[in-house]
Amino acid sequence: MPTLDRHDDVFVLDLGDGENRFHPDWLVSVATALDKVEKESGPRALVTAAQGKFYSNGLDLDWLLAHLDEHPDYVVRVQELFARMLSLPMITVAALQGHAFAAGAMFSLAHDFRIMRADRGYWCLPEADIDIPFTPGMSALIQARLGPHTAHRAMLTAHRYGGPDAVAAGIVDRAVAEDDVRTAAIALAQSHASRAGATLGTIKARMYAPVLATLRDTTLPLS
Repeated sequence: MPTLDRHDDVFVLDLGDGENRFHPDWLVSVATALDKVEKESGPRALVTAAQGKFYSNGLDLDWLLAHLDEHPDYVVRVQELFARMLSLPMITVAALQGHAFAAGAMFSLAHDFRIMRADRGYWCLPEADIDIPFTPGMSALIQARLGPHTAHRAMLTAHRYGGPDAVAAGIVDRAVAEDDVRTAAIALAQSHASRAGATLGTIKARMYAPVLATLRDTTLPLS
């Protein structure tokens, strides 16, 4: 399960050391951590990180196949996580020490900045290969956070981006050595911690208003 720690003004949410798929219990744990971070006052920022081979592999498809009757509610909860991260009233940084695939890659896009390992690991949207269409909310998030050419290639071809390629495509902000990923993310977050608060939250809410509305619209197709 995810754990929350603090380094000066930076909260570090460690997503775990496995595939960090979005099991319902995992979603509850992340939401609880975000509740704690949002209730704090003063300078603060958030880094999400992980350990091992994966940052996150996204949706828990095994759980979903065993609970098909809960599919709509599950997708609503995942999209609410994306919306919440996108509009969090503080600077957020994803520290991608390993693979970020599918909804895990989308989760990273909901952050303000991304720092990725340079030598190994991929960022990828494999939906076209695994025959799972993007929901309208997911499509809106991806297209709002990536340039048109990159979004087109990533969504239609399931291209796997390594660190340097991800920087060149504008997916991540920096690619660094494995041992420096979390440290660099914390340093970047710390440099923006003073901006946390209602004004930043309002700026994000207005900047991404159409995306947030689509992510939270439960009348749209969810599969």
